[in-house]
Amino acid sequence: MNVLGFGDNTIDRFVDRGTDYPGGNCVNVAVYARRLGLDAAYLGVFGDDGLAAFLRAAVAAQGVAVDRCVVRRGATSVSTLHVQDGDRVFLGYDPGGDAVREPLVLDPGLLAYAASFTLVHSSVYSGTEAELPRLATAGPLVSFDFSDEEEYRTPAYLDRVCPHVDLALFSCSHLDEAATGALLAEAIRRGAGMALATRGLDGAIAHDGRVTAAAPTRAADPGAMSDTMGCGDAFLAGFVVSLLHDGWSRRVPPVPAALRRALDQGAQAAYRQCFVESAFGNGRPAPTARAGERDPSRPASH
Repeated sequence: MNVLGFGDNTIDRFVDRGTDYPGGNCVNVAVYARRLGLDAAYLGVFGDDGLAAFLRAAVAAQGVAVDRCVVRRGATSVSTLHVQDGDRVFLGYDPGGDAVREPLVLDPGLLAYAASFTLVHSSVYSGTEAELPRLATAGPLVSFDFSDEEEYRTPAYLDRVCPHVDLALFSCSHLDEAATGALLAEAIRRGAGMALATRGLDGAIAHDGRVTAAAPTRAADPGAMSDTMGCGDAFLAGFVVSLLHDGWSRRVPPVPAALRRALDQGAQAAYRQCFVESAFGNGRPAPTARAGERDPSRPASH
């Protein structure tokens, strides 16, 4: 069993710590799957600046293969954050270079590479929607993170993505249980094989059109936490790794006990993540250049 993260990468810059960390939804899921014992790789586009070199090396140091990634001329994206009462709060986002943001197209060689994995994970931040039909047809299970933004929950967007994914993940901490259940049912109706909602302190719900299972959150003491960065990605990794160990495939959907076990493993993974700095540590001092000065992590040509 192996897992491929296909899509986004970024730098998470915590201004209160003065520290840059590697991150990105698809990077994180690959790293967490590796930490849970599976072989894992990341496939995406890196820039050619110093931040990208740092990010790529940090991912590789986690035992995640990055050898099939593409490097393009341009700057790496940066999310700016700080920690407030244990929670990470987003302050801004620099999307990086235009060429770096262009989605990675799966040519025959890359498609064959992706198809060699048991599960491929992508997200709304990856620009991979056009690749999903071919990816799903090629054979691997496909999971997809829809995040929490309404623009990714319109009927048109769900119709574009859901028919090609085996697991649709939604962040639903802002929704009550009834609205969450309706969203999961809608994702299934529009073609997803299974749908999972994480609801913060209210736990998580999984639904596959036949069975609905729920599990509580394992709450962490805010005073002992590092931050909540990556908790949703950790939950997903714990959930899918558990299902894969229980034999999940397109032809063998999870039984109710396996769903409940996966929810519990997801909650345990998210709990452990609360005590990790940013997504998976590996931070380094952030640049402190004043306005108008060149960022020392980027080459002078940018």
